[in-house]
This record gives sequence, structure tokens and C-alpha cells, in this order.
Amino acid sequence: MTDVFAEAPAQSRKPTIFFDGVSSRKRQVMLTLADGLEIVEEDGAHVRWAYANIRRADSPAGVLRLASTSAPPLARLEIRDAALAADVTARCMRLDEHQTSRRGIAKIVGWSVAAAVSIVCVVLFGVPLAADRLAPLVPKPVERRIGDAAEVQMKAIFGRGVCEDPAGKAAFTRLVNRLRDAAGLDDDSMTAGVLPTAVPNAFALPGGKVFVLKGLLDKAESPDELAGILAHELGHLKHHDNMRGLLYNGGTSFLIGLLFGDVTGSSAVIFASRSLVEASYSREAEAAADTFAIEIMHALGRSPKPAAELMFRITGKEGGSTLTTILASHPLTEDRLKRMSREDRPASGPPLLTDKEWRALKGICGSGKV
Repeated sequence: MTDVFAEAPAQSRKPTIFFDGVSSRKRQVMLTLADGLEIVEEDGAHVRWAYANIRRADSPAGVLRLASTSAPPLARLEIRDAALAADVTARCMRLDEHQTSRRGIAKIVGWSVAAAVSIVCVVLFGVPLAADRLAPLVPKPVERRIGDAAEVQMKAIFGRGVCEDPAGKAAFTRLVNRLRDAAGLDDDSMTAGVLPTAVPNAFALPGGKVFVLKGLLDKAESPDELAGILAHELGHLKHHDNMRGLLYNGGTSFLIGLLFGDVTGSSAVIFASRSLVEASYSREAEAAADTFAIEIMHALGRSPKPAAELMFRITGKEGGSTLTTILASHPLTEDRLKRMSREDRPASGPPLLTDKEWRALKGICGSGKV
């Protein structure tokens, strides 16, 4: 039988180019097809590539570009003659072995989809579960430092400092202390204040910090209205909602940092404080804080309804369609008003503040414009 792969010089009308992978010089070579591919340069120097080691490399149309697993990584042979390329290709049985097959592509796609699904599951289920478990376990010093940084952010947004009228401050402290005692919050480092801005709102921050904005105080018509709002914010502190929201909304990077103790850096604290300023609580957390406020007001012998009336006076009717109700990130104000109206009780406890104290609290920021 005649050996179709017998040794023969491989002639070509088109030049065959060789790069040895060591220098950038382009060499014009002749090929000899024997037991291996002999690459012969014009000066007689030659290189031998075993057929089993030859692999196809990316190349433009009309060029067969080859590499060898036994040659330097950058070594390349470029064959431009179609007949010669066919002869060489016929001898290289493992030419495309390194190429990804359809099955391999399907496997890569499958693993990619599985990885994406895993990430989604971690974000949707793993991070919230970890946040729920870790929020009550955050050390107090870490929580206070985050709260301090968040307080700086709050004051930068809503006012340079807290309102300092002595009589108003004393009345506000008395109101907060009565609510704190009724709530069973034994954090002696808890602080509260009023910030001089016309925005009607209130915030609870980690580390036992509660702030009321002057706009809310201006709209309040009685101590019970303000007390119910403050009790709601104390509920967020009691349930660690601010830390839970930080761990969840702040992203997995902060969560991982907490797991490994890397939450004391200034950048981490600033990131955390910004997350707290921008974050909002979930519908479930808001409903739980409302329940807490109802219990505290009942424990003080006061009704929770005035707080809901204050909220409704500020926001007005929020609903309007079933879709709006479903998508709302917090209970609608009218729903809160209905719920707290059902919990309305005749006053059985003393007023939370005297008329004189209430007037002092209303003037805690002075008469100047904010």
C-alpha cells in the first residue's frame, strides 16, 4: 500500500511565514511533511513540530495559522496556499481539539445560568435572612459609630445642629424619656433632638438616636400626636430595623465586612450612614413599628389615634387604586388611620406634657425661619 503521507517537500506559490515566538522577525520558510512537520528556513535552520501537538489558531480568511503546544506560546506558522494547508490539515488529527464544542458551550451557558440564579437567590433570600439574624447582634460600639456618622449626614442635610432652647429641650427630653421607659429601652446613651428644618418628618438612627424635624413639630397640635410618632421611631430602634435595613440595602459588601469585622474604617462608616439616610423601611417593619407605638401609647394611658391624624394631615390620602396599595413600600396613611382609630381608647393616664411644657417644646427652635 502506498503511504499517502510520504515525506515530500511542500512547495507553494505563496510564501509560508514563520514566527519562532522568541523574536519578532518574520521568516519565510519551506515545509517538509514527514513523521512531523519540518519547518525549514532559508539558511537551513529548521524546527520540527509533531502533528499531535499542532493546533489551529485564530486567523483571517485565506490563511491557516497554526501553533504548537511544544513550541513557545507566541510561535506561529501561517500557510497561505490552500493545497498546502489541506495537506497539513490532513495530518493534524488534533488540530481543533482545543476548540470549544457545542456541548462545551452548552455546559458553559448552563453553569453561567446556574451562577446567575445562585446570585439572585442570595440577594433575594440569603442577604435578608443574614440581615435578620445579624442585626440584633451588631456590637453597640459599632452601632454607635454608624449612628454618629449618620447623624453628621442628617445634620448636613437638615440643619447645622439641634435646636437648643433650654425650656423646649427639657420638655422634649421629658417626653422622650417617658416613651423610652414605657418601651423598656434601657439604653442610657440614647439621645434625641429637634433639627431646624421645615420638612415634616422624624428619624431613628443606630446607637439610640432619635430626631424630629421642626416641620413635624410645627404641624403637631398636641403632645399625643408627637408622642405617637416618636413611639413609632422607638419601635424601629427596638426591632433593629435601621441596622437590618442597612445590612440589606447597603449591599453584600457591608454584610461581608460585618462578618469579618471590617466595619470600623471611615469609608465603611460613611457608606453605611448614607445608606441609612437614603433607606426606607419595609411595609412589614412599618406595620410592626405602628404596633409598637400603639402598645406604648396604651401603656401610657393615651390613644395612638392622634399620631395617625397627624400623619394624615401631612400626607393626605395616599391610595387610589388596588395597584397603588399593593406596590406601596409602607402602609398607606389612611390604612394607618383606620387601624389606630380602632385602637382608640379614652385617656386613662396623665397628660404627657403640661400646657406650659408643650408651648416650650413648640418653641424649641425659636421664632426664626428655618
